[in-house]
Amino acid sequence: MNFLAHLYLSGENEEIKFGNFIGDWVKGNKYESYSENIKIGILMHRRIDSYTDKHSTVHKSIFRLRPAYGKFAGVVVDILYDHFLAKYWKNYSEVELEDYVKNFHCYVIKNFKKLPAGALRFAFPFIQKKRLICYADLICFEEVLEKMAVYTSMPDKTKTAMEIINKDYELFNSEFNQFFTDIRNYIGIK
Repeated sequence: MNFLAHLYLSGENEEIKFGNFIGDWVKGNKYESYSENIKIGILMHRRIDSYTDKHSTVHKSIFRLRPAYGKFAGVVVDILYDHFLAKYWKNYSEVELEDYVKNFHCYVIKNFKKLPAGALRFAFPFIQKKRLICYADLICFEEVLEKMAVYTSMPDKTKTAMEIINKDYELFNSEFNQFFTDIRNYIGIK
C-alpha cells in the first residue's frame, strides 16, 4: 500500500497516522525513540506492508506489471491502489479527501522536527504537489511514475505501464476492491 492507504488504515489518531507515514524511513528498532502512538503507527506500517506483500490478489496485479517493471512492479501497484482509493474516496470516508489531506498536511508541517531525514526531504515536495489528492487522476499517477524513474532506481517504463493499466483498468480496480476489503478487515476497519 502507498501513503493514502496507510493513512486511511491508521484510523483517526493523528500520531498513529504520522507514524504510519514515516514508517518507510524508520529502520530496525529506531521506532523506540518515538512516542507511543507514533510507534504504533510505525509498527502498523510494517504490518500493512507485510500483509500486502503476501496477498494473492495483490500478486495478480503485480504479475501483469512485472514484464515492464520487474522487481518494481509492486511499487507501481501500491501507487495504483492509492489511485483507486483516492478516486473512490467517498466510498470509504465521510470526510472529503481534500479536507482529510489538508488536515494531515497541517499535522506533518507542525511536527516536521519529528520527521526522519529521508521523510523530511520527501515530505515538503509531496505536500506542495498535493500528491495524495492528485492520485485520483491517472495523469498524476503517470507523472509520479515518470518522476520516480528520474529520482529513484525504478526504470522508465511509464508508457508500457500506462498501456497495461488502461487495458486492464477495471481488472486492477476489481483487485484493489477485493484486497482493500481484506486489509480493512485485517486491520479491523468496518
